[in-house]
Amino acid sequence: MTADEPLLRVASVSVALGGRTAVEEASLTVSGGELVGLLGPNGAGKTTLLRAVLGLTATASGSVTATDRIGYVPQRHEFAWDFPIDVAGAVLSGRTRSIGWLRRPKARDRAAADEALELAGLTDLHRRPIGELSGGQRQRVLVARALAAEPRLLLLDEPFTGVDVPTQELLNELFGRLAAEGRGLLMTTHDLAAAARTCTRVVLLNRTVVAEGGPELLADPEQMLRAFGLDRAIGAESAPGVAEAEAAA
Repeated sequence: MTADEPLLRVASVSVALGGRTAVEEASLTVSGGELVGLLGPNGAGKTTLLRAVLGLTATASGSVTATDRIGYVPQRHEFAWDFPIDVAGAVLSGRTRSIGWLRRPKARDRAAADEALELAGLTDLHRRPIGELSGGQRQRVLVARALAAEPRLLLLDEPFTGVDVPTQELLNELFGRLAAEGRGLLMTTHDLAAAARTCTRVVLLNRTVVAEGGPELLADPEQMLRAFGLDRAIGAESAPGVAEAEAAA
């Protein structure tokens, strides 16, 4: 992958879940310096597409080309918050691939984790058990954990869901700073206002890519109706079982 190539290229990717098509012929790119918002209704295939990029969900067709330095911020319910570990340990676990299983972290690993803690505003909480954290603090832990891997591409699955306003503002500022540093970010979100303020580009997904363009696309009633319209003519939710299968993926 050369310097001028996108950090992520999804080309005509289709994914089937539970015998139904959850994503169909979806294509998008993310380059360094971009914060791309991936928006669509529940069951539209957003999380499924992220999991396909990560190789966690098999694709039926199409291709994914990406940098090997990817950070992933899952939805909060996917993390084991009852695990007996503190904030620093949870963030350091983002270095597992670099450290290796059952090996001791090196100075570089601890430095990367410390920097991630600072970026996410968690330094003062580094010894707090993760089970004692608020929703916003937990979200910041997941972001810091992903950043500890020093990714060039960051995938974020609904990072603003259930967080307070100060946390949302902190994350918005952080994501903008990461993009300005030349990293690429792909973020699923239901928060249209936040996407309009912070994203450099948006992609509307409803099983397939409906439209893409600048944030002004979110003010286009025709495109928004196609993506979020009640008829769900091309939406995954029109097919019984797909939304449930995606939620379980």
